[in-house]
Amino acid sequence: MTDPRSPAPRDIVLVVDDSPETLGFLTQALEQAGVTVLVATSGQGALNIAERVTPDMILMDAVMPGLSGFETCAAIKARPHLAHVPVIFMTGLSDTEHIVHALDSGGVDFLTKPINIDELKARIRVHLANARSVQNARVALDAAGRHLVAVSRDGTLRWSTPQTHQLLASTPSGDTRLLQEIAAALGAWLSSDGDRGASRTDPFTLAPLGEISIQMQYLGAVSGDEVLFRLTTADHPNQAEVLRRGFALTAREADVLLWIAKGKANKDIGEILGLSPRTVNKHLEQIYQKLGVENRASAAVRAAQALYEI
Repeated sequence: MTDPRSPAPRDIVLVVDDSPETLGFLTQALEQAGVTVLVATSGQGALNIAERVTPDMILMDAVMPGLSGFETCAAIKARPHLAHVPVIFMTGLSDTEHIVHALDSGGVDFLTKPINIDELKARIRVHLANARSVQNARVALDAAGRHLVAVSRDGTLRWSTPQTHQLLASTPSGDTRLLQEIAAALGAWLSSDGDRGASRTDPFTLAPLGEISIQMQYLGAVSGDEVLFRLTTADHPNQAEVLRRGFALTAREADVLLWIAKGKANKDIGEILGLSPRTVNKHLEQIYQKLGVENRASAAVRAAQALYEI
């Protein structure tokens, strides 16, 4: 009888090890658990297979001739279409430095040989579930129509939503080149000391290739080496007018709502527009009523949705 907790039959696990005995042992155990198993005896062989078939998970021997498991894992994580695949390392090395090396190269877990099959199956279930959650979140974000981009901490583009491509496609350089430029700039932003003294929640502006001004908002880490940002065009000359017409606001209410959408606090808005805190609050009351919302967060969402359609 099949264990109901076992991975679904559609799961594909790539096992990478230069030992025929280990490959045979793991293949038999995983196939009995309902997993489709692919095997490679070298790091290069694993890369060749992964280019043709994207596995759901990779079990990687750390020490192999030629490309080590650490090097192979790093090469896998550098490929955007494979970066999401969880890698579990298997090795007889249990020193802390080897565990750190495995995690630094992109691995999600570490098992010491000889492998305990029950423990391996349990970890596979956990990491497959986590990987699916991330993938499902990406699909949901795509469907929600958000302008989002995810980058690694070194500035490598991981993925972006279709809406982001559409937003940048009309520029002279096109979306592909601009996204690479944006990713590199975001990597530099992430690695700068204290983010140049700014709060991570503060929006900031990029001007990739001098063609378009992009306002970025840091949303947080999706995984250990994947950071998510939201973007909107920041230099459109009619943003306030779009809000005014879209929500039947006064010109001043539109100005206030625009800065709310850009993440500014009431005090900052008052200083920018030359208004007292009391006046800003009065405008907000009217904005909430006209937008049919109860708080600034909901108002910001409604405004962002309108601005994304520019």
